[in-house]
Formats: sequence, C-alpha cells, structure tokens
Amino acid sequence: MKQKEKKHVLRIIFALFGILISINSAAQKIEKYFPKKDLTRVGVYYYPEHWDPNQWDRDLKNIAAMGFEFTHFAEFAWAQLEPQEGVYDFKWLDKAIEIAAKYNLKVIMCTSTATPPVWLVRKYPDVLETYEDGTKTDHGSRQHASFSSNYYRTYSMKMVEQLAKRYGNDKRIMGWQVDNEPSRFLDYGADAQQRYRDWLKEKYKNIDTLNEAWGNNFWSGIYTSFDQINIPLHKEWGMNLHSQLDHFRFADQETATFLDEQALTIRKFATKDQWITSNYIPNYNVSYVGMSKELDFDCYTRYMVYGGSLGIGPKGYRVGDYSNIAMANDFFRPTKGMYGVMELQPGQVNWGSINPQPLPGSIRMWLWHVFAGGSKFTCTYRYRAPLYGYEQFHYGIVGTDGVTPTPGGMEFSQFIKEIGMLRTKYDAKATLPDYYLKRKTGILFNGDNVMGIDLNKQTKEWNTIGHFLKYYKAAKSFGAPVDFVRDTTNFSNYPVLIVPAYQMIDQKMIDKLTLYAKNGGNLVLSCRSGIQNRKGHLWEAKFYEPMWNLIGSKVDSYDLLMPHSPGIIKFNDKEYEWISWGDLLKPNKETEIWGTYEGDFYSGTPAVISHKLGKGTVTYIGLDSKNGDLEKQVLTKLYQQQNIPIENYPEGVMVEYRDGFGIAVNYSDKVFNMDLPKSAKILIGTQSIKTADVLVWKY
Repeated sequence: MKQKEKKHVLRIIFALFGILISINSAAQKIEKYFPKKDLTRVGVYYYPEHWDPNQWDRDLKNIAAMGFEFTHFAEFAWAQLEPQEGVYDFKWLDKAIEIAAKYNLKVIMCTSTATPPVWLVRKYPDVLETYEDGTKTDHGSRQHASFSSNYYRTYSMKMVEQLAKRYGNDKRIMGWQVDNEPSRFLDYGADAQQRYRDWLKEKYKNIDTLNEAWGNNFWSGIYTSFDQINIPLHKEWGMNLHSQLDHFRFADQETATFLDEQALTIRKFATKDQWITSNYIPNYNVSYVGMSKELDFDCYTRYMVYGGSLGIGPKGYRVGDYSNIAMANDFFRPTKGMYGVMELQPGQVNWGSINPQPLPGSIRMWLWHVFAGGSKFTCTYRYRAPLYGYEQFHYGIVGTDGVTPTPGGMEFSQFIKEIGMLRTKYDAKATLPDYYLKRKTGILFNGDNVMGIDLNKQTKEWNTIGHFLKYYKAAKSFGAPVDFVRDTTNFSNYPVLIVPAYQMIDQKMIDKLTLYAKNGGNLVLSCRSGIQNRKGHLWEAKFYEPMWNLIGSKVDSYDLLMPHSPGIIKFNDKEYEWISWGDLLKPNKETEIWGTYEGDFYSGTPAVISHKLGKGTVTYIGLDSKNGDLEKQVLTKLYQQQNIPIENYPEGVMVEYRDGFGIAVNYSDKVFNMDLPKSAKILIGTQSIKTADVLVWKY
C-alpha cells in the first residue's frame, strides 16, 4: 500500500473511531439524565404566578399524589421575573421551587423569551416583529418579539443569565427549556433586513455568486451590491423563488441560533447534571427543528383532537390521526439520539377549529404511543384549567375548582401507575427482537427540499408531507422501526432507505446513495428526486440525467393531471389512481418494469421500476398515487423479495418495541386481535385491542 493510501485509510479509521466515541459519549450523557431503569418520567406544567400563593402547597402536593415526578415553571413569567428594567424578583419562584422539592418534584426551568413584558416593547418597539405589509405585532399575545431584533437578542440574554445564575447550580432543577414552541419569524424590520444582508454576504462572499445562484439574469434581477437586496415579499406574485428559499433558510437559522445563544448563556452557570432543550411544534416544512447545536436533545408538542384530523371512522376525530405521534417520535428521536414530549394534550382544548372531547382512553393511549417510540419523558400542559386569558375552556389535569381530576387527569395517573409496574419488570439485558431490526427503515429528510418544493409545487394537488406519509404509513404497517434520517446519517444502518421527493441533489449525494445500494442496501426513490441541483436549478441536461445511472432509467418527461380526471397505474394486475405527479420512464434493459401508466396517450409507459445495483437494489416509484395504496404494495413486493420479515397491521394499529417490552395501540374503529408468540407475557391489556386501547407485553 502506498504511503498516501495508508494515510487515507488511517484518516478513515480515526474518523470512525471518533464517531464511535461521540455516540458512546452521547449515550452516557442521556443515561445520566434519564436512567434506563426509569423507562420514562411524567410531569405537568404549573404556573404559580396564576394562582393564590396560599394554594401552591395544596396544588403541588396533589400533583405529587397523582404520581407526577416533575413540574415546569416560569415559561411565560418574564413580567413577574423582571417587573421593571433591570429589577428582578425571584422570591416567588424560589418559594414555588421550595414547595415542589418538599413533595419530591423536580423542576424544568424555562426561559420566558416567548412573552416579553410590556415595558420592554413600549420602550424598545423595534423588538416587535414587522409583517410583510409593514404593520407590527403588539403586546398582549406571545411570540411577538422578533428573533432578528439585535436589541431583543441582547437584552433577553440578560434575563436568561439572571435565571441561570440563580438556578444553574440548583439540584432541584432537572433541566431547562429555552423559549416555547419557537417558530420561524418572517420579520421585515430594519434589524432583520440588515441581518439578512449580512447572512447573504457570509454565504455567497460576492454579489456575482449570489446572482448566479438566484438566477438573476432572469427578469432583469441583477444586483450590484448586497445593500440593494431587500427581504423578498412572499405574497408578491412572481417573486424570485431562490431568494424566497434563502429567506426561509435565514429565518430558520435565526430561530436556531437564538436558542443556541440561550443555551450557551445557561451553560456558563448550569451544572453538567442539568440538560437543555426546547419545545417544538412538529412542523416538517421548516429546517430549524434539530438545527440548534447547543441543545442536548429536542422535544415536541402534540395535540391530537382539535378539529384538525378526522381520524379513522365516523368518530375518529375523537382519537386523532395515528401517524401524528408516530411520525413526531421517529422524526425527533434521530436528531440527537433521544427526545421528550413537553406538551401532550390532557383533554378538550379551546383553540382548535372545532374542540370536541377526546374519546375516553385516548389520552392514555397517546401516552403509551409516545413511550413506545422511545421517549424519556412526557409532560402535559397544564395542571389547573385556566380561568381567564386566551386559553379559557382548555382542560387541565384538574378542573376549574383546582382539585377535581378531569378524565384526562385520571388517565395520566393510570399511565403513571402502569409505568411504575413496568419498572419492576425492566431487564437491563433485554435487546430488540431480531425480526424487528431486520425491517429497520430510514426515510431521508432534507428541509431544503421540502421548502423548495412547496415554493414551486407545479400543481395544487401536490402535498409534500402527504407524499412522505404515504411511504411512512406503509413502513409502519409492516411493523418497521423507522428513523427520519438526514444527509449526514450513515445509511448502512438501514436495510431499506426510502428517499421521497428529494428534489435538489448534488453528485456527492448521488454517490452516497449509489454506494449504499452497491454495499447491499435497498434504496427506494420517488418522483421528483434529483430533478434539480442544490441551487434549485434544473440541470443543464436532459430531465434527471445525473440520476439515470442510479435509477436504471432515463426520464423522458413528467405529467400533472386534473383532479376530475385521475390517471391509472397498473401494478401486479391491479389498478391504482394518481393525479399530482408522474415521471415518464424509459428504463435500461436490465431494469425490471413493475408498473405502467394506463389509459392516456403514453399508455404502457413504465412508471415503477427496479434493478440490482452491486449487492443491493434500487427501486424508483415515478409517481405520487392518490391514496398511498400503490406505494404500500410496491414496498411490500420489495421487502418480500429481499426476505425482510414484515407484518400487515391494519390502518391505525401501531406496534413498537423498547426496553424488552412490546407495545401496541389501536387508533382504528375496529377491534384488532394481536398475534403474540407463546413466550410473550401480557402485562397490560388483552390480545383483543379495542379502539383507543393498549396492549403491553414482555417478549
């Protein structure tokens, strides 16, 4: 071996060794925060500032009596923590923490950056977000101060620092939540404008590079200076798509770095035993989720019944969409190796389009579903139902009298008792079942691609996340453990890797996917994958040409249909409808044709193809079917061909394994009878799982 080759091999070995050390270190840190033997912990929000201090002892005592292990303070309390500029009052919070500790309740301490006090926004009105039409937000809501305001970023860190100085070395504080449900600010204020220009300068270095990336030769869009660039008007027809995508990227980075700045401020004073996270709404058309490097792990919020999902069957709206918790679990867990749920719906809410009561048992089922995905803790908003403010009529764990448990409160208590029983059955030596691991599936997710497609769908019938869900729901019906993986992930850990609508690609990623298949992986790509380069430009080549060798086919063109006249795909002698996107393929001789278009001027043209590549396979599904049935059948054929053991769970039944336990939940409107091996020992429930019920067994 030549000297250069030896050095290259050594670099690879050292890099892999570094990755292993990093993975082991992360696992040890998580174990320190959340010992495996505890399985999961359960907590509840409490707002001392909302209630008579004479009731705090009673309330926190009752929280502990219901089985909760931690509570959650100071999320929206900036006005109480800093009633005047530079004047801080922590006495009331000290007292609340002292009472919580009296009843063995740990505390998650929160920064209050989602709700700045009125004196701040009146004295410094430029901290308020400016909308595209020039109007501003105002005091009285939340998340109305912009993460792109220089003054707000600087001043809010002073408040965060005071909190961290006070409680960073306090053993009663288990961890920190920075901000609350942080979102993307499309702020048009002066600071945001300048920060956007600075961000573009840092990214592109010179204006010619930006002009080329944005395609500014089109429509006389040339800039001669970064100072000429304004934040794009997203509501303006015909606005440059590439500038809009960059603005989304910038705004998401503003959110991520604002959280990171808070985390770094806290770390100056916090002990290593305190973790730091934030609480995201599971939006998948943004890139800030998982982008904050200084957070120990990511958490999500999930409300299931608010008029947003019809669920399965006529009363499914009382249970919710079965993929909502599942996808959030599988999306958040891989970002940093673990996740928690900071808000899980405790009952009827007030802010939805329609606010029905959840079906009895649903809340307990949601708790088990969160646990099944690997969560280390679940918290609920909130203990006491609010008597005033925007969220009147929002249920809590107890009702408006402050003491009577709600139905959801009783379901939380039941789950806590069941987890207590499960802890006595925990086996540290337990491993995941072999048949479960053999069907492990990765789904490649890239926020840039989702944002880019959504800016230029080409048809109103296209739904990017809906497209992902067709593949995701199919894999979950197989009983597969699924991870949403990122570009930097080691794909070799997954027997199957699904790449849905990965529109913007580069040669590096094409090579990585090719190597994955050649080394024995089963790669599945869907329509739109690779039609553009990373800049969002079409290739100066034939359609998808850089992808041809990988997918084993040329792509002649694509079609988009009218909703009143769906097209037909024939696969395995069955017909499936499609509307939103269809690639017209011209496969190589060695590529198998699995499905064809029927009933149009290109009838007989291949639509679904597969071929061997090295030790593995590449399957290309060149269309987006109407309801996902085709995608499921294609995946079924692939898994069976590769001798990957799969189940065929009906829609709404979800099954996972963790810590030596199997967990099944039923969102469907029918009883499901679960087949278990004779060696299985049922711990909770029965093999006949009713709607909103749970089965837990030791395998």
